[in-house]
Amino acid sequence: MARRNKLLASSTEATRYQREWFAGLREAVAGGEPLALVNADAPQEIFRAMGIPYVVNQWWASVVAAKRRTGEYLRTLRENGYPDYSEQYSATSLASVLAEIPDPPWDGLPRPTIVLGDTTGDASRKVFDIWDEQDGIAYYPLENAAADTVPVNWWDLMPEQWEAAIGTPRLDLMVAELEGLVRFLETTTGRVFRESRFREVMTLINEQEEWNRRTRDLIARTRPVPLRVDDSISSVMVPQWHRGTVWARDAARRFHDEVAARVATGDAACPGERLRLMWIGRGLWYDMDFYRHFEERHGAVFVWSMYLAIAADGYIRYGDDPMRALAARFAAFSDQLYRPPWSNEWYLKEARLHQVDGVVHLVGEDARSGWFITETLERAGIPVFELRVDNVDQRAYDLTAVRAAIDDWLITRVA
Repeated sequence: MARRNKLLASSTEATRYQREWFAGLREAVAGGEPLALVNADAPQEIFRAMGIPYVVNQWWASVVAAKRRTGEYLRTLRENGYPDYSEQYSATSLASVLAEIPDPPWDGLPRPTIVLGDTTGDASRKVFDIWDEQDGIAYYPLENAAADTVPVNWWDLMPEQWEAAIGTPRLDLMVAELEGLVRFLETTTGRVFRESRFREVMTLINEQEEWNRRTRDLIARTRPVPLRVDDSISSVMVPQWHRGTVWARDAARRFHDEVAARVATGDAACPGERLRLMWIGRGLWYDMDFYRHFEERHGAVFVWSMYLAIAADGYIRYGDDPMRALAARFAAFSDQLYRPPWSNEWYLKEARLHQVDGVVHLVGEDARSGWFITETLERAGIPVFELRVDNVDQRAYDLTAVRAAIDDWLITRVA
């Protein structure tokens, strides 16, 4: 399937930067540098402040899926006695350390010395326990606590009133976890944590996410939309994986300025826009053309995905105590995306903000939380199509059937 040219210069630049960075990372690790493999919802900021190179677990899985290679990695897991049907997004990277993958994407994932992930699910914890069993690899588990109460408008409170939004007990636990992580990294790597450098990282991230917030709001109020979600993902997510750097902050500003220029000149992603769609869930990495398929027949354009939106609402944290502010960034991170009532109320807010006519909801393994999201949107009068496929494992994905079903949904329920 042919891929289309990138619409934005910021996206092209982000992809180029990521390739050069990864090549340099491989050289550094080959020369003896430590390497951390960290989950997307883990506090990468501490590694940034300590100068410890890291790769985001789910980013690597998305690279493998985009190259249509996930099946080989899952087969490697199965051949080594592990399930190939659970936690595919988080487990793909594990195959790299169990066996040699022939001709891997981007020359392959270097062997990490540290892995970091939380323990919010039994299957996810087992994936990291296997990492911990490998020679020369140490796993640091992060605990998390559930919320007692949830403010409906958490997105308004998070930048400065995060203590009230999350709760003191949850933050106390996360701060203790992060302080333990610092001690673990200092002991494991010999690197020193300096609060002055940590404050610089946190300041740069707030600046970066403020630019993302401006971009999100600009896209939301512009009709027709200036770009599709697949046009923006590299412009948003590559800088997110490098957050806390000057390059990432400036990349977010370049992305904003490029979108603003398109708005000013009236450039539209779909000039014949009739329907605005929202994509809830992780990226469908093996079928990125999915997001453009429905434009010609229906004038339906995807204007929203969680990547820019969570950058706008989920990361900004101000305060005098940077470690507690970082704890506030991650103590409820998964709640915001996946757990009701945090998630469903936020998705409804975003659907209204972006003036969407319908939602395609990629329902993951936890169908119960997905039900609450769908129900909330449907009750508000927003039609939802539930897509029950895995976002990296395409073995059960029938492209023709999926697109035909959504065609029918657009005609019968949305148009």
